[in-house]
Amino acid sequence: MAEIINLNKMRKAKAAVDKAAQAEVNRAKFGRTKAQKQAEAEEAYRRTKLLDDSKLEP
Repeated sequence: MAEIINLNKMRKAKAAVDKAAQAEVNRAKFGRTKAQKQAEAEEAYRRTKLLDDSKLEP
């Protein structure tokens, strides 16, 4: 005989797993400190300035 399952419990368990996966993605995407964000912005500025300064004028 087949095992009887509660569909409501299965739905809630799947939602919890999906929510945990989304939380992991968000931690990787947004989980940076202010200092890390500032350092990244400074590095991007430095790279663009170096590129712009090395362009030749026509």
